[in-house]
Amino acid sequence: MEKLVWSIAFPGFGQFLNGKYLKGILFIALEILINTQANLNEVIILSFHGETQEAIESADYGWMMFYPCLYLFSIWDAYRDSGNRMVPFSYIPFVMAAYFFTIGLIFSPTFEIAGFRLGPVWLSILFCFIGIGIGLLFQKWLLYRKCKGNEA
Repeated sequence: MEKLVWSIAFPGFGQFLNGKYLKGILFIALEILINTQANLNEVIILSFHGETQEAIESADYGWMMFYPCLYLFSIWDAYRDSGNRMVPFSYIPFVMAAYFFTIGLIFSPTFEIAGFRLGPVWLSILFCFIGIGIGLLFQKWLLYRKCKGNEA
């Protein structure tokens, strides 16, 4: 759990804790590159201050589109390498989270809920949690089918 949480804090930290130093350096370098090119820290600050339109205008969506997959893959990779018992299909919630995170990012400049635009940070986070939920349901369904297949 510790390695997963550190990867949530910063991609690459979980890999360092797992002793995968080269992979950790790669994830940290990619995080810094994508974060800087996407102007992500500025977008996060503006979003937390409620300046959604400024956050949308500050975002470099071409670079930001790389972030969900890097972020979620880094988290999953740290979890996978942590030595914990792996549940079959454990990657599914992470993959679905990355897909939905990306979809939220794509629609963030125009998507509104009750006339309110959430922007690139909050809509992406909302969609990420939806993706995790769908991924967990899909994983459960796959496990159910696998168990049913073993009974036959």
